[in-house]
This record gives sequence, structure tokens and C-alpha cells, in this order.
Amino acid sequence: MLSRRLSRDTGLRTVHSLPFRARISAYPTRIVSPSQRRIVSNLPSSRTTILRTAPDFKTFFTTPPLTLTHLRQLSTTTSKNAPKTTPKALKYAYRFAAWFGSSVLFVSLGVIGFFVYDATTYVDHASNKSDLTISQLALNPRRGGPKNLPILEVFIDDEDDEDRKRQKDKPRLVILGGGWGGVALLKELNPEDWHVTVVSPTNYFLFTPMLPSATVGTLGLRSLVEPIRRIIHGVRGRFLRARAEDVDFSARLVEVSQVDCHGVEQRFYVPYDKLVVAVGSVTNAHGVKGLEHCHFLKDIRDAREIRNRIIRNLELACLPTTSDEDRKRLLSFVVSGGGPTGVEFAAELYDLLNEDLIQLFPRLLRNEISVHLIQSRDHILNTYDETLSTYAEERFARDQVEVLVNSRVSEVKEDSIVFTQKQKDGTVITKELPMGFCLWSTGVSQADLCKTLSGKLGKAQNNRHALETDTHLRLNGTPLGDVYAIGDCATVQNNVADHIISFLRSIAWKHGVTDPEKLSLHFSDWRNVAEQVKKRFPQAVGHLKRLDKLFEEYDRDRSGTLDFGELRELLKTIDSKLTSLPATAQRAHQQGSYLAHKFNKLARAAPGLRANEISDGDVDAAVYKAFEYKHLGSLAYIGNSAVFDLGNDGWRFAGGLWAVYAWRSIYFAQSVSFRTRVLMAMDWGKRALFGRDLMSY
Repeated sequence: MLSRRLSRDTGLRTVHSLPFRARISAYPTRIVSPSQRRIVSNLPSSRTTILRTAPDFKTFFTTPPLTLTHLRQLSTTTSKNAPKTTPKALKYAYRFAAWFGSSVLFVSLGVIGFFVYDATTYVDHASNKSDLTISQLALNPRRGGPKNLPILEVFIDDEDDEDRKRQKDKPRLVILGGGWGGVALLKELNPEDWHVTVVSPTNYFLFTPMLPSATVGTLGLRSLVEPIRRIIHGVRGRFLRARAEDVDFSARLVEVSQVDCHGVEQRFYVPYDKLVVAVGSVTNAHGVKGLEHCHFLKDIRDAREIRNRIIRNLELACLPTTSDEDRKRLLSFVVSGGGPTGVEFAAELYDLLNEDLIQLFPRLLRNEISVHLIQSRDHILNTYDETLSTYAEERFARDQVEVLVNSRVSEVKEDSIVFTQKQKDGTVITKELPMGFCLWSTGVSQADLCKTLSGKLGKAQNNRHALETDTHLRLNGTPLGDVYAIGDCATVQNNVADHIISFLRSIAWKHGVTDPEKLSLHFSDWRNVAEQVKKRFPQAVGHLKRLDKLFEEYDRDRSGTLDFGELRELLKTIDSKLTSLPATAQRAHQQGSYLAHKFNKLARAAPGLRANEISDGDVDAAVYKAFEYKHLGSLAYIGNSAVFDLGNDGWRFAGGLWAVYAWRSIYFAQSVSFRTRVLMAMDWGKRALFGRDLMSY
């Protein structure tokens, strides 16, 4: 029960058991003025605060009610002890100062750390020379082979360290070429299992997707190349800067050539246990005359020559002695080929002319410049979805880049290009276009080595544009499991119908039939054949989804079975639907990665195979699956915008600058090393701050 008591001082009624603020509120309103209410509202409401002023609970409950004098004293004490509020502007100033100081400290520590690291990279004293053990066969190789040439059996660095000493007795893996396929193979190969040798006429890996950007100075040339020796160092391999000329498949010897220090060509043999041909391709001339007046875009040297030619034309057009006719011709840029390379170069060229030219060159040049894109098909980017091709054409039309579709170049002259164009009514007219620069980018063709190998293998090679391989990437016509071909120089042969007998042999034996051609397949047998086809030809999986419908469609006589003729017709239909794999970097990369995993597994299986004396037969198929290409999509830059075609079942979209940043991010992530990524990022930043480099050197 609550105790109540009247105060002598004020005669007010107070409830002592209530919280302090409730006790104050029990005072009559006529005594507590508005100012006094504000004082009360600022007083602490917690009994804990009151307990600090009372010696114990008993004192607290027997204390007489507070008077107005007490209230004034409490309000004075509370106002003195109340924290002072800081202005918001001052708070933000403190936070900014703290953030700025932390940033300066972080950057300073980074700069100091960099200089400390940089100081450790210098060597003040000469490296100690020591006695080396080098085999006489390394200095004076023995001669042999069909042409009695030196055979490089021992390298001069085989005794450099313990790792190389262990590797010299490993199986010899020779890779011809340092492109996408060869580098992908090197990066995923187990270095403990193979003695690796790379033979290439260039000592660098080139990041080809960004090559058009280097032609106009958006990216520096060094940002796209990585020293091949730095990549090979990861697998402790050897590098020979030479050109492969021929291969002796029976003796397992690669004939290579190089010009020595006296300018004399030297040839020698490189032995191998497994050989990978990844020499790439060359530009397809299509039998057109006058291609010596054109530029190509396959190598870093081509990019430098193109940049120099563009700058040269711009500078010549500024001279007062240049006539109007010559000026228009010099500023007429023609691109032959509407594929990704041609389209991206035209887009980069437009960016250069539109963003940098108008600032540094006379305005007259911008009015006289013209860019023309010649395409033999009815759309540019014809391997992409039609909506993306149309978007690219509309974008070029807006940017005043002339797209000439259904046009075929017949001749290239020194100062003009002649082509035929098919009109909408079917008529063909011949046109001649003045030009000061022409880029030829119209497909690929076989390199010289591939032509030599194809001629040597005869009937096993029927493709005029690339070397044919089976689905395990083994070169047709060579000893099984010795020679492989990947990248642009090769194509996978999808001849499903030619293997019909091998598919039926086990089923015929199961049914007791000696001649597979007399076998009739029930649906269960057809399902068994389909599984064999999927395993041997992975690219056919997409065409064998509805086995019941295929069985019903090709059962012409409605007998409930498929005879030999009906099965052959079905497999030939599947053959016709299988297209050649695209000659792209992602295909070469996937094939190189596939071979690396296969070789790693073959090396692990080698001891067991030797123990069981298994050296012949289809070891590749027994150890590893067939190669299956997975299309990850296609990208193209079309001038401050980009298009994405992510496959048959993927997304297809295009956009402006956000798509450009996505396009850059994808290729940035695919760059071969951290070094090239840093250089690419610096080049993009340099372009934004200072513009492109308009220098010829």
C-alpha cells in the first residue's frame, strides 16, 4: 500500500514509490510553471540516477518531497553536466580530415613500400661465375635423320639445376607455336611429367582480341604481349626461336630453321615423343589481285605499321601542297571484311577520328574523312544474331561509317579498290572506290607448315583450309597418339556415318550376326548406338536429344526396327548438321587446356600401361574423353558501344558505354598475366586523361 504524506514546506501530495519523474508530475499544476516543466523534463527519469544522490534505499524512501528550491538546484547541476552538442559541419570536417589523413598515410606507405621493394630488385655486384657441366652433345649435336641434320637431343641448360636434371629423362613434348592453344597447354600442364620444348618464330604471346585497339593508340603495343620465356618458366621448359619447316613422323623429328648471326639459314632436328601443332593461320587472299597494297592485322608488327600509315596519311593531308583530290583519297579508309576484326578496327578508327583528330588537326580533315566497310554477305557480323548485326549497322550508319554489303573485292590498286556489288533486283554492278588505306580481314588460310604436312599425309587430309583431326585432336594420318593439332591450323572432323561399322560391331556380336550390315536395330539397340555416338562425337549431343522421334522418323518401312541403310541415312543427317568449330581464341584455348589435362592423365597412367605392356591401341580414348567445344559467346566493339552474343541458349544484347565497360572487363580478366592487366588499365586511364598517342615510330 502506497504511503502518502503532506509536505510541510509546500503542502503538496507526493507518491514516494513512483519513479522520480512521476513524483514530480504529482505536484499541482498551479505551482509548476512552463519553465519549471522544462526543467523537470530535462531531469533524469531513472531511479538509478536518484540513488546516486541518496546514501541508501531507506534514505531514498524517507526523503521528503522536493521543493521548488530543490528543483532549481537540480536544474543548475543538470545544465552544467549536460554534454555540449557539436555542430554537424564540424563533425563532417572531422570525418573528412580523418579520411583524408588515412588516405594520405595509406598512399605514403604504399609509395614507400614500392621504393623499398624496387631497391631489392637491383643487383650491386656481379653474379659469381662458376664451372658448368655441359654435355658435348649439346655443343656438338650428332647428325642423323633423312637429311643428315644436327639432332637437338641435349640442351645446353639440361644441367643447370636439379629440376632440369630430373626433367631431361622425361618424355619429350614439343609444341610448335606460341599462340592461344600453346599457351593454354603450358599454363595447365604438370611440369614434373614432361620435358617441354616450344618452337616459335616469335618470342612473345599476343593477346589478339584487343589488337584493333593497338592500331590507333587506345592501347600500347606492349600491353598486348607477354614474353613467351616467362610463360615457359612456369613449366621449366625450353624455348627455340625458330620456324618449323617439316615433320618426319616415322623418325619423330621436327625440322626447324633459323638464320644465324652471319645471316645464313641453319636447319636442325628437334626429336619428340608427342608433338602439338599450334602454328595458327594466315589471312585468306581469296585469289584477289593487288593485296600487296593492303595491310593485314595478325601480328603486333601489323598493328605498328597500320598506326604509322594512318598518322602518315593524316600528316600528308595537312600539307599545303596536297590537292583536294589527293586529300580525299588519303583520308579514305577502307576495311575489307565484316567480321569481328574488321568491324572492331573500323570502330576504333572512327573513335580516333572523332575524339582526337578534331582536337589536334585542322577541322577540314574531319569533313573530308570517310570510312568504308566492305562485306560479301548481306550483314556484317554474320556469325552473330541478326538483331545484333542490324544494331551494329545502324550504329555505323549514325556514325557515318559506310557499310557496303553484298560486295566482293575483285582487285586492289595502289590508290583505289575495285569491287562488285549485288543490288536488290539481283543485278551486279562494278564500283571503284578511291582509298589511301585498306585493311584486308577476310578469313584465314593454312600456314606453310600445314600445307606441307597436308601434302605429305595425302588422302588422310581432305580439307584445303586446315589440318583435319579426330575428336581426340589427333592429326589424321599420323601414328595414333603421336601428333596433335589445335587452334586455327586445325579442324575437328565430324564423320559420324563413317564409323557406322564400329558402332554396330559389338551389337552384331551380341545378336550373333556376323555381318553388321545385315543387322536390324530395335529401339534399345538404337539407344546403345546413340550413346556410342555421343561419347565419340560430343558435338553431336545436341542433335540426339529425342531418340524416339529420330527412330520413328527414319523407320521408313514402319517395321519397328532400323536397318543398315536407314541408320546410315540418320547418321549422315547428323553429319550435315555438325558445323566446323570457329577459328577463335576461345576454341584454341579450350583445346590447349583439354590437351594439358589429357597429357597429365596419360603421364599418371604411364606406369600402369608399361607394367601391363600396353603400348598400342587407342590409349587416348581409354584414358580420357573426347574433346567437346563449349561456345561461351562472342563479343564485338562497335564504337563507344558493344554487342554480346552468348550462344544459342544465352543472352543477346547490345548497349552503350556500360556495354563497353563490360566488354573491357571480360577481356581484362582473360589477359594472360597480371603485368598485361596493369598495363591495359594504365593505357585506358591514359587515354581518358591525355588522349591517344598520335605518333608514328
